[in-house]
Amino acid sequence: MRFALAIGLCLAPFVALDLMSPDVASAKDRSRLKAQPAVQAPKAQPAVQAKSQKSPVAIRGRYRAELNDNTVTIMAGGASGADAALVQDIAAVLDDGAAMRVVPMIGKGPAQTLKDVMFMRGVDMGITQANILKHFAKTGELGPLESQIAYVAKLFNEEMHVLAHAGIADLAALDGKIVNIGPEGSGLELTARAVFAALGVSVRATHLDTADALAKLKAGEIDATVVIAGKPAPTLAHLGGDSGLKFIGLPYTKDLEDDYYPATLTHADYPSLIEDGARVDTVAVCAVLVSFNWSNDSARTKKLARFVDRFFSNFDAFLVTPRHPKWRQVNFAATLEGWQRSPLAQSWIDQAKTAVAADGQGQQRFQTFLAQADIGRAQVSEDQRVQLFRDFVEWSKTQKQN
Repeated sequence: MRFALAIGLCLAPFVALDLMSPDVASAKDRSRLKAQPAVQAPKAQPAVQAKSQKSPVAIRGRYRAELNDNTVTIMAGGASGADAALVQDIAAVLDDGAAMRVVPMIGKGPAQTLKDVMFMRGVDMGITQANILKHFAKTGELGPLESQIAYVAKLFNEEMHVLAHAGIADLAALDGKIVNIGPEGSGLELTARAVFAALGVSVRATHLDTADALAKLKAGEIDATVVIAGKPAPTLAHLGGDSGLKFIGLPYTKDLEDDYYPATLTHADYPSLIEDGARVDTVAVCAVLVSFNWSNDSARTKKLARFVDRFFSNFDAFLVTPRHPKWRQVNFAATLEGWQRSPLAQSWIDQAKTAVAADGQGQQRFQTFLAQADIGRAQVSEDQRVQLFRDFVEWSKTQKQN
């Protein structure tokens, strides 16, 4: 009873205040009540729209299809050769990230590159050498090579450099000496052994990579080393005149004619190692862009078809700075005797020839160009024919402008 009475007494003022009319309530109380913020009714929240998200499996499948359908891989023989620079150039010119992606790969020399193109998953094309193709075709080690490998384009020549210490007078002086010919089974070893055998020189072979060989050559631990690369070879260009090293000349004999080409090294190629006006005769091998000879209905064939079209159609872009100067030696229409051209490449070339033939004035313009250039019917080399054609293209442009 007392407890209830106490509670009632405590609540009485609040009840009284609540029952007062606005007229009766004190000004202070009205002011306090007025200052309290009004409680806002909660706003209606917009309905959350459910996003239609694809499953991770669907996303992965879409990206895998896009990336693999538009991507080609090209393997170079090594990281420091001209072929690696050319593969990088191909990627720079043709790779737009959407319609075509070109992925350069670094291999372990032309012999291994050929094996990788034939047997390794994910390798679409590679740069090997014509004499390496011929070697494996002869030995049969890789199976029926002629029917399984097709060349996309005959590329450029790679020169054979024989670098020795100053005490070696000439090639004959290397007989019985310690000479590095590259890792065992490499394309470098195969070529070096074949050339030395054809020239009647027997060497005591070591099997080092180029960097180790150069170090041992400078230290006098070996007598010479062989490097096969497009001149000027990046691994040799840094050598100074005080290195105590020199190039040894190689004669171009009849025994070398079937597989090799005559070549020279000059002061312009290696100003620190060759005197101005001097030259060193040597031999060269031909670099070749090859692919596996896939069936016409394969996914690889479709990718290669897109590559061939972009590669040949944009070839002029490889002839300007900053692309490698070796591109100027390339005539993609040139044939590689004894080997089948990729049907995709042959089809593109045939269509181009048809387009030229359809130009009724083309032959007449070419004859006019030859007459003005005073070429006549003189015999010209393949390199000269390539240069003549390029000159003719430029001349034709000026005629059309006029």
